[in-house]
Amino acid sequence: MELLECRLAIDDIDSFVAELNEVGDHHGVTIQAFDARYVADRRHLEQAVAFADRAIDRGENVARDRAVEILLYAAGRRQIDRALAMGVDEGDNRAVVLVDGDSGDAETAALDAVETLDAVVAHEPTLETQDIETLCDFFEISDAERAATDASLSALVRERVALLEVEK
Repeated sequence: MELLECRLAIDDIDSFVAELNEVGDHHGVTIQAFDARYVADRRHLEQAVAFADRAIDRGENVARDRAVEILLYAAGRRQIDRALAMGVDEGDNRAVVLVDGDSGDAETAALDAVETLDAVVAHEPTLETQDIETLCDFFEISDAERAATDASLSALVRERVALLEVEK
């Protein structure tokens, strides 16, 4: 799995998604773009990929598209329309673009191709700091829950991803 932390300026979300799909198809990889505010850390996305792949292998996936299944797990939700809130949208976005495939060479080539898209306006760290309020609201993590544990916010978000596997 490769990640591109960047700022995107998206004029047309459908065209941007189509471009990502074209790059992914050309290189034989899965590409999904996330609004960085909703990503706890790299491990959050690694876990989402692992659970999505396991669901697909077992024939338990909700989405037909692997990128959407990864999005569902990353969001900790089974409803596609609710999970889409975690994706990027038109306008300026602090983003994390995930590229995942069977070959590191293919991932690298696809990531290089993504970097050349017009929507990518800058490389910048987007996972170094967390938007605590947004993560807590989106993943429904209460102040009381945070106070009751010494687990990090990232660990609590990953717990939500794991609970999706249990709750289905």
